[in-house]
Amino acid sequence: MSPSRSDDVTVDPLRPADYADSAADSADAGGSSSDDTVNSPALGVVGWARWGWRQLTSMRTALLLLLLLAIAAIPGSLVPQRSADPNGVSQYFTDNPDLAPILDGLQLFDVYTSAWFSAIYILLFISLIGCVIPRTQHHWKALRARPPRTPARLERLSTHRETLVETADVDPAAYAADAVALAEQQLRRGGYRTERYDTERRGVPSFSVSAERGYLKETGNLIFHGALVGVLIAVGVGGGFTYTGQTVIIQGDTFTNALVDYSSFNPGRFVDENSLVPYAMTLDEFSVSYVAPDESGAGQAGDFVARLTTQRAGEEPTVGEVRVNHPLDVAGDRIFLMGNGYAPTITVRGPDGDVVYSASVPFLPQDRNLTSLGVVKIPDGLPEQLGLVGFFYPTVAELESGALTSGWPALVYPELTFNVFEGDLGIDGGIPRSVYALDTTDMTQLTGGTTGVDSIRLLPGETAEIPGGRGTITFEDDSALTPTGEPVKRFVSLSIHRDLAATWVLVFASIAVAGLLAALFVPRRRVWVKATVQGSTVRLEYAGLARGEDPTLEATVERFASNHGASLAGRGASQPT
Repeated sequence: MSPSRSDDVTVDPLRPADYADSAADSADAGGSSSDDTVNSPALGVVGWARWGWRQLTSMRTALLLLLLLAIAAIPGSLVPQRSADPNGVSQYFTDNPDLAPILDGLQLFDVYTSAWFSAIYILLFISLIGCVIPRTQHHWKALRARPPRTPARLERLSTHRETLVETADVDPAAYAADAVALAEQQLRRGGYRTERYDTERRGVPSFSVSAERGYLKETGNLIFHGALVGVLIAVGVGGGFTYTGQTVIIQGDTFTNALVDYSSFNPGRFVDENSLVPYAMTLDEFSVSYVAPDESGAGQAGDFVARLTTQRAGEEPTVGEVRVNHPLDVAGDRIFLMGNGYAPTITVRGPDGDVVYSASVPFLPQDRNLTSLGVVKIPDGLPEQLGLVGFFYPTVAELESGALTSGWPALVYPELTFNVFEGDLGIDGGIPRSVYALDTTDMTQLTGGTTGVDSIRLLPGETAEIPGGRGTITFEDDSALTPTGEPVKRFVSLSIHRDLAATWVLVFASIAVAGLLAALFVPRRRVWVKATVQGSTVRLEYAGLARGEDPTLEATVERFASNHGASLAGRGASQPT
């Protein structure tokens, strides 16, 4: 006689005797006896696709991608971007020749158009849509659903209050029904959705009202995420119609909103560079005030003001001002003041006295006292191409080493110095060259340095000979051409930005903030009021249940019970106790 299963000590006593999932049963059945092998069904391509979609469209993933997008945007504020500051990118390559190519390979100079930033952007977009649509459908069904039935035993809820009312001259059932009807009215006035659930068990009537509020919390949550989708769409689509450009305007000169007048131009993918809004800007005056020498921060600029005359096609000219952080709006474009400096007027004449070059040249500031560097290139009119590397000193001063510098940013004692180079400027080969730099590789230096010939030094209105009988150079006095009578013109560097998405981004961002506030501060709760007849006594119960954290729930139920009890006084029953 074979032993029974009840005699087998290997059988778990908590399992039924005929439990078949055991090593003994497997052995008896002729199968293998492996306790640590788990056979999982194969998901397949469709199963894995569904799993990946669920992971991507989860709220946790959306929040993670949002955080990742914020982190990915950080390099855009640490490294100059080609779209906003192309000159800064060029300078970065000059200052960091080893690091810059590595950063460029990682697309850190084009963060917001890089492949990795776009990937995060698109994944976040898909994730948010995948989160919002199903939750919106679920929320819509919840809004149309009735509040849940009143629990049979409200006393099991953590937030619960109970009172007994002795009825005297009224029917207890009528009083209970009246009490619940009154509670329903008060709950509705409090913004609750209500539903009556009256029952009778073993001849004992019970009246109750179920109330629910706080749907705005989930609505706000959905609005917040939907608004984020709107922000992404506005940025993505609106960015295609956005352009940013930089230009330099010298005092008295006019800029026209055409591609040829931009120093650099970065259009969106949908911008027609040949169909920009036509308008013109003339720099009438640039004024700046400096901190006095005897005050803290002496020499620092206190205020910049560029006065511009703007004119649109077919309209009268208008005068406007551009200040730092106070742009000027022109035909939908925003004009920002980025920088300023001096633009000495330089005239070069050949050996025969003919003018071969005459222009106001922007000199780029090198320090806070506006010691400025400029380059003049003369490709024609002379036997050989000529290049001039100059320094402008608004208030010239001499250091102990003998080198010149500027001691003050204003025009107190302006002076201009030049080193002259002769040879190939490198502009005939079709390779773009910066107007602010001179490649002296194939040029011979005629003045300064180790030539033994002093650099050319000029005051406003002075003329000097170029060595070797190559002509003359004049530092023109422009006192008659400037509104303030200064001998040197000013220039301003302007950034012109057109962003059709800005308004929509602001709208969606405001909606997102409103939705977030609702999601954070609107409590989701359920409240029940139940009246049960117990002979001549009516048992009133008040209970609440929070959906999530709600520290005010208990106080709310307590306050409602007190107000409801006070309203019941004088309705043919004693004061609830």
